[in-house]
Amino acid sequence: MKKNIAKIEEELKQLVTADIDKDNFIWDLLLVYGLPKASISRLKKGNLNLSKDYHGVVWKKKLHFKYSDSDNLHEKITQIASEVKHSERFVILTDFKDFLAIDTKTEDTLDCNINELYKHFDFFLPWAGIEKTQRHNENPADVKAAEKMAKLFDEIKKDNPSSTSENLHELNVFFTRLLFCYFAEDTNIFKDSEFTNAIDSHTHEDGSDLQEFLRRLFDVLDTHEKDRKDLPEYLNKFPYVNGGLFKEDVKLPEFSARSRRMILDSGDLDWKDINPDIFGSMIQAVVRGLEGDDNTKHYTSVPNIMKVINPLFLDELYEEYVKTIDNKHKAKELLQRIYNLKIFDPACGSGNFLIIAYKELRKLEMKIFEDHEMLAFSGIKLSQFYGIELNETAHEVAMLSLWLTEHQMNVEFLEKFGQVNPTLPLKDAGNIVLGNACRIPWEDVCPKEKDDEIYILGNPPYLGGRMQDKNQKADLAVAYGLYGKAPKVDYIAGWFLKASEYIKDCNSKYSFVTTNSICQGEQVDMIWSIILNNKQEIGFAYSNFKWDNNAKNNAAVIVTIIGVRNQSPLPKYIFSKTSKVIVKNINPYLLDAKNTFIKKRTIPLSRFMSMEYGNMAIDGGYLILSVEEMKHLLSINPETSTVVRKIIGAQEFLNGKVRYCLWIKDEQLEFVNSIPLIAERIKAVKKKRLAIDDKGSLELAKRPHQFREMKEGLESSIIVPTVSSERREFIPIGFMNKEDVIIAPNQVIYDPEPYYLGVLSSKMHMVWMKTVAGRLKTDFRYSSSLVYNTFPFPDISEQRKQEITQCVFRILEEREKHPDKTLAQLYDPDKMPQGLREAHKANDEVIERCYRSKPFESDEERLEYLFKLYEKMIAEEKEKDTLFEKPKKTRKRKNKEIK
Repeated sequence: MKKNIAKIEEELKQLVTADIDKDNFIWDLLLVYGLPKASISRLKKGNLNLSKDYHGVVWKKKLHFKYSDSDNLHEKITQIASEVKHSERFVILTDFKDFLAIDTKTEDTLDCNINELYKHFDFFLPWAGIEKTQRHNENPADVKAAEKMAKLFDEIKKDNPSSTSENLHELNVFFTRLLFCYFAEDTNIFKDSEFTNAIDSHTHEDGSDLQEFLRRLFDVLDTHEKDRKDLPEYLNKFPYVNGGLFKEDVKLPEFSARSRRMILDSGDLDWKDINPDIFGSMIQAVVRGLEGDDNTKHYTSVPNIMKVINPLFLDELYEEYVKTIDNKHKAKELLQRIYNLKIFDPACGSGNFLIIAYKELRKLEMKIFEDHEMLAFSGIKLSQFYGIELNETAHEVAMLSLWLTEHQMNVEFLEKFGQVNPTLPLKDAGNIVLGNACRIPWEDVCPKEKDDEIYILGNPPYLGGRMQDKNQKADLAVAYGLYGKAPKVDYIAGWFLKASEYIKDCNSKYSFVTTNSICQGEQVDMIWSIILNNKQEIGFAYSNFKWDNNAKNNAAVIVTIIGVRNQSPLPKYIFSKTSKVIVKNINPYLLDAKNTFIKKRTIPLSRFMSMEYGNMAIDGGYLILSVEEMKHLLSINPETSTVVRKIIGAQEFLNGKVRYCLWIKDEQLEFVNSIPLIAERIKAVKKKRLAIDDKGSLELAKRPHQFREMKEGLESSIIVPTVSSERREFIPIGFMNKEDVIIAPNQVIYDPEPYYLGVLSSKMHMVWMKTVAGRLKTDFRYSSSLVYNTFPFPDISEQRKQEITQCVFRILEEREKHPDKTLAQLYDPDKMPQGLREAHKANDEVIERCYRSKPFESDEERLEYLFKLYEKMIAEEKEKDTLFEKPKKTRKRKNKEIK
């Protein structure tokens, strides 16, 4: 029989708050969650325990537990989690003081004192058969409210179908006011249920007079009590709100009986439990369809926001706070520092980052007041918070949310200290400006004085170069400003550069959530060379993680968080899921290495053959044949087999698709023109190329029987697919026959030695590619100029080449053992055959011995070595170039002397 949640929480509290029996702790923990006693007995005896470690327990699909007295539990649990072999759901590591755990299914983590484990009893509920149906940071009330508001919007839109920008603005204002009224009647700003009761009691059920009722009510809320005249008591008892929320005179929507009932039903929710930081998600659901899809918006959960706020300024404030606990003078100094802070989000959306920053500062202030028994009013003001937002809906919600957050914190303050600043009338809700952050001077929004302490933060829009419209490209041109013409970079680069300019020579830092594209490929040099030249540095960074949120239909993307500051001797940190590591430097690739920029090259840095782009047809499809078209052609004209070849692109190579092409040499032209089926296709190619207004295409029209390139190997070729899934451990690379025509955009090495496949298939090459290559969405985009030509590989002996070649043959043999599977299936990390995986592992071992005798222990160690080797090889190359030039100058000087 399964235990109920209350019983689990109670038993866990008893287990961890009493004297802990270290020898039996893990068995007792499993019993708390109702796991079978018989299975636990078998674990204790060793029958079920798959662990080879005396201090460990491994239970297949359930648990990987280990006791350790190591100083660095965080690093150790990360390593353990990466090596689980039996699908263990939970990884646990403890020294019986600190307790760390990872849920390998949801990727949630737990880090707490073992005596407080009972506060997190829900983390292990899957053991009790209670699966996590939603992330712990989602408030069910938030989700329910968002759904109700979305349905209400749909109903109101049905009765008010106009979709003009003016109509959208009016709906924005209406829903913002409605949200405030719901919140107000549940948090003592209004009397309990005062708003919904007034609607229920003073409007008709058919909704015909609700528009006029709300118009009058909103006017009342914007009128001071002393200025009101001849109002009915049910309206006059509403308080004066002010703050500009009800000031604008807008046309309200018309209502039906159904929409009126939905407004009343929405009021039945307990709105005091709604987090203002979810309002952006509500509005996203509410106005969907009117503004269209916009993948630049990302409404953000509280835990993810804290990943930005903590290392940017909050951790430092808490370090100072610890010093104030027994020192009232220092406490007052810290309070004064907090009251002078400025928090600025130049892409604030619905205000989530500002809201959470405000809440956290108020919490810290209350801690200081409690420690020193201070009786004072809060000194933190909304006017310390600044934002820029382009979207009108989000702009209005940001201001509303800040007001409501202030009230929530005031209620909490009142409960603790018995006094509080009055909420009404509302004050100015921060300095939130409606406008384009790429074009507005930031100092006009958030003025900075010499000694100001300013923190810039947020989650600006991403948008790769190909997704940007002409206005967004123009925005980037403005943001680049002093730095010349804007290159093809991610849209978020504009925020990084403007923030870099803003913090120059002042006490400011910034941290943004960003797609990792700005730390990969060509963009690294285009963006980070500017920032680092401004005498700035990366102070902290998060390794890649999935950024998701509470929003309806939330978008999950792979991001990093980067914090930038003016150069400083303070420590630098790289964060991962479970660790925080001090490093010497964080370079633009987010590695603990020197600030090196990997730039495109036209020739390989290492002693490699050249890698070329595949053949491009530019034929309108007329030189390409499907299997059916090829069979039809050969059935009528068997002699044309001499001009038909297989083509190999990514789909053909990876997924087994089959296509053919016409591959016609000049000496075969007279022959093929005598074949009507081919002659017609050649004419169509010529017509297609002549229609393209381009000098190269017009020149190409002179030989319409051929691809633009006619490259082929004498014996064989190696194909490297241009795009490869981020999930793959290895890029599938392979040999093609000399008769195969490899097409662009795939990369090709013609007639290589076999060992090349081993080098390119190695983990060393993969970690380099993953770091320096660009991306297509989340997939890697392989580039010969940026990946292959820059890859540092040492000179090796013929014997070493033969060792690698033997590994290549083994890899190919393992592939051939599975003729029914495509390469895409063979290299799916979840389905990769064990023999193929072992063949690659053996290849990796040989490749790594080319670099050094000691095996590499991690990808970070591999990258550190590769970057150092790259720097060394670049320096040697420059030295050779210099030596080559010097004799010329010397000879010239000697010649002059002889003359």
